[in-house]
Amino acid sequence: MPLQDSPDPAEPSWVQGVTADFLIFFSSRDESGKLWCPDCVDVEGVVQETFGPVDGPSGLIVYVGQRAEWKTPLNPFRAGPWNVDSVPTVIRTRDGARLVEEIPERLASFVRE
Repeated sequence: MPLQDSPDPAEPSWVQGVTADFLIFFSSRDESGKLWCPDCVDVEGVVQETFGPVDGPSGLIVYVGQRAEWKTPLNPFRAGPWNVDSVPTVIRTRDGARLVEEIPERLASFVRE
């Protein structure tokens, strides 16, 4: 299943009904279409390569909001059931395992576990 995108920004109720194998939490895109988070920009290519192919694992990019929205402790993705502390974060939905650091180096093995 190809990589899918949530609305930008995503609403928590929209994400709860998703059946993707992986949730990829990214910063939202600015007016020019660019991710505001430099770490998200750095991993965008490997995320596309991993989840983009038709025969790849299913993934959903969840846009957490613009910088000011994300930085507030009231951002809904900072709370349960996601408890995301930083972007980018990749969560495997079947067991809740997460990948937060070294995503370019570890993503391929993480999706195969």
